[in-house]
Amino acid sequence: MKNNFRFTFAFLFFASLAFSQNRVTDIGLEFQVYPTGIIPGFRIEKSVNKYDVANARVGYQIINHRDQGLHDDEKGSGYGLSLGYKHYFEKYFSGINLGIRTDVWFNSIDWKTTTDTGTLKGKSDIIVLQPTLELGWAFLLGDNMVLTPAIAAGFEKNIKTKGEKTGEGLILLAGITAAYRMD
Repeated sequence: MKNNFRFTFAFLFFASLAFSQNRVTDIGLEFQVYPTGIIPGFRIEKSVNKYDVANARVGYQIINHRDQGLHDDEKGSGYGLSLGYKHYFEKYFSGINLGIRTDVWFNSIDWKTTTDTGTLKGKSDIIVLQPTLELGWAFLLGDNMVLTPAIAAGFEKNIKTKGEKTGEGLILLAGITAAYRMD
């Protein structure tokens, strides 16, 4: 019994060492802008092999659709989370990378519409699904800092709306992530 325990412990120990090679975790802040809003957030990335990472983000979206939505004015905000996957084309998770990410946002939008009879006002609570493709370039700054500017394109789809419908459609984003890398 004692030998089985030692063998199991040794096997798990050496397996964890083997699987920990070329593994990194990046933890940092992300900031994205798009024509009708901004998204600050906290992002974590964990490598899954030599060239790929899985990532997650929690963020806060500040929205000002102005008259580009379904109403004359749409403003609001909300919290959200993201899950994604990125592929790096160079060693040690640096240089150009291509990713896919899906966000889910829980937004509250105040809107106004002017008609011949006056101004209508209201509030809509929406759940937004936002899949995007992302192209970035990771710069290693020293041993532990990573700076990654990126652009993303996708679409916003309001999957649940309480109140009047609000704007949705194609979205283009530019962003930057500053992260601390742990090996």
